[in-house]
Amino acid sequence: MPFSHLPTRLAEALTQRGYAALTPVQAEVTQDDARGRDLLVSAQTGSGKTVAFGLAIADQLLDGDALPAPGLPLALVIAPTRELALQVAKELSWLYAAAGARIATCVGGMDAARERRTLSYGTHIVVGTPGRLRDHLERGALDLGAIRAVVLDEADEMLDMGFREELEALLDATPAERRTLLFSATMPKPIVALARRYQRDAHRISTVGEDRGHGDISYQAIAVAPADIEHAVINLLRFHEAETAILFCATRDNVRHLHANLVERGFAAVALSGEHSQSERNHALQALRDRRARVCVATDVAARGIDLPTLSLVVHVELPRDAETLQHRSGRTGRAGKKGTAVLIVPYPRRRRVEMTLKQAKINAEWLPVPSVEDIKAKDRDRLIEKITAPVEADEDDRALAAELMEKMTAQDIAAALVRAHRASMPAPEELIDRAPADGPARGAVHRPGFDDTIWFRMNIGRRQNADPRWILPLICRRGHVTKSEIGAIRIGAGETRFQVPRAIADRFAREVAKSASADEDVLIEQADGPPPPGTRGDHEPRHGKPRNHSRPLHRARPAGGPGAGQPTRAPKPHRGKPPKK
Repeated sequence: MPFSHLPTRLAEALTQRGYAALTPVQAEVTQDDARGRDLLVSAQTGSGKTVAFGLAIADQLLDGDALPAPGLPLALVIAPTRELALQVAKELSWLYAAAGARIATCVGGMDAARERRTLSYGTHIVVGTPGRLRDHLERGALDLGAIRAVVLDEADEMLDMGFREELEALLDATPAERRTLLFSATMPKPIVALARRYQRDAHRISTVGEDRGHGDISYQAIAVAPADIEHAVINLLRFHEAETAILFCATRDNVRHLHANLVERGFAAVALSGEHSQSERNHALQALRDRRARVCVATDVAARGIDLPTLSLVVHVELPRDAETLQHRSGRTGRAGKKGTAVLIVPYPRRRRVEMTLKQAKINAEWLPVPSVEDIKAKDRDRLIEKITAPVEADEDDRALAAELMEKMTAQDIAAALVRAHRASMPAPEELIDRAPADGPARGAVHRPGFDDTIWFRMNIGRRQNADPRWILPLICRRGHVTKSEIGAIRIGAGETRFQVPRAIADRFAREVAKSASADEDVLIEQADGPPPPGTRGDHEPRHGKPRNHSRPLHRARPAGGPGAGQPTRAPKPHRGKPPKK
């Protein structure tokens, strides 16, 4: 038997489940030097840690190969979210099924009265979220006096979510001689402090390698104009055509906005955020598992505990706040030996910051351009040919219908109709404002024929504020209600930027930007007193000794908004360069 060092019932359960060998974290927690000791474990999301702590606490639960009669709980597992707690209970159920385990769940959003009745019948393992467990504890429904082992799963996330007080109350209610197992993807100072207070001579285990990314996850980064973020999302979904994809946003409002846009475009999408009830969340997850939906738009917290075997694409629509969040998000894919792809959508002004974050996290991401319409059409063609030419078994009705079609149409016409029907079922890709190569120079507007008679306008931002044509141009187009073909040369100086507008539309342009002017914004657009002074490569310093144009500002740019909009790059006061609002 390959798991001879494990209890017989658990070894049989692993074999029946298809395990040929233990994962690294599972092997480490079952070594002799870890037996019976408190454990402080660093393990990546998707590394098999649920089974790992299930195996680790076996000595505290089993009498021989079986469990004692159910009564007061012997083990307590605390998880940050409902989904993760329910997933943990499901994993432990099959692992301890042969041993006769009775497992109770106590999670927010479920029927508390039913949970209290279940606890009153007796149990072996209780799995729950901090808030609901503490509620049962204070009401007297949960007695932790017989606890032999406590597991804190994803402890770093629970502290980030503000559950320190609940965790301390639960741990203080357990016997001092209990065994404490703390699993966390990262080990920040609050985790170390918690371990120091509640663990005794903890055995430290780390299966997180130098490369922070999973070996089975391909990391990609694409730089886009902030106004193109949603278009980039659409093209990524169409290019990859993943069986299941998850898109991460920072807030519930942005989840709602992006989800509505995707549904409108024809994507089978569901949403998960803090505003959804448990019933709505269950329906959304079931739709993903049943393949009725293929895209999930979610916040970080709402996606905790999601386990979708078919998930192969993760898109960071809004950038994660740190390397740990990046790891947790991306860890939803690339599990159980399957390959996954994690894509970061990076607004141009934030590229340098993202590069530094990736370097610090030791994640090697490939910088790629956004898939173009041509790229997507080529992929569609290959996928269609592969799908149609795949061998299938046709019944008599199918063959009869095929013969009837052959009598009425040529083979070429039938094939063309099939292609048309296939393409009609898929959302159309988007043309982006700018598709400069990922590692190439910025593509600014240049002087073109037809721009001989122009009016120069100015913006009060320049190189010092990270001004770049790739986000300045979309801002000008949106606020002036013009297209990029109606903007001439863009000249970026140290402290200001000037650009050309054809004289024929200059008055209309000025009126449109004046309509959206707001007194509390920082970036101004106004008519300039002439072309920029000569300078190297078209750049220039602000004029000195010449009176400024004190005419009323025509426009002040609003802060960026919407899913994934880039945050402003800080610059010396009084002005800040900001990407355009989505």
